[in-house]
Amino acid sequence: MNDFTEYVTARSAWLRKVAYLLCGDWHRADDLVQAAITRLYASWPRAARADNLDGYVRRTLVNVYLAEQRTAWWRRVDLRGADHDSPPAPGPDLDSALDLRAALDRLPARQRATVVLRYFGDQSVAETARALRCSEGTVKSQTAKAVDTLRGLLAEPIREGRA
Repeated sequence: MNDFTEYVTARSAWLRKVAYLLCGDWHRADDLVQAAITRLYASWPRAARADNLDGYVRRTLVNVYLAEQRTAWWRRVDLRGADHDSPPAPGPDLDSALDLRAALDRLPARQRATVVLRYFGDQSVAETARALRCSEGTVKSQTAKAVDTLRGLLAEPIREGRA
């Protein structure tokens, strides 16, 4: 299990970023990462043999996120508030980053997962389809719908946060 510990230590920051892009909340991202790491630990012998371990873990993380989206508790309970979110790093494009995060937060779960995998994860259509266990056509249509929605949302600045 030493390999497991080394892998998780080396990739935890990356996993947290991907989880944040999926859910839009740092605390929830930590929970998603923890659940994904727990699943990874349970299947480590098989995962360690994977050709693309990062891809295997990314798929696990996305599956955890999508499974959570299907349950009703997260819609009823929102434990975050303005003071709970970690502020983004200061930079010249801070307002645009905040608008993009708010817009991503408004996408349906599968569209958001598709956009994160395709553009943040730099995955091909085929790789995204495998990660989401759907057809390449579904990835293309979900991506097109998500991009259209994001364009509409970003036409005007979004300052109020989560809708």
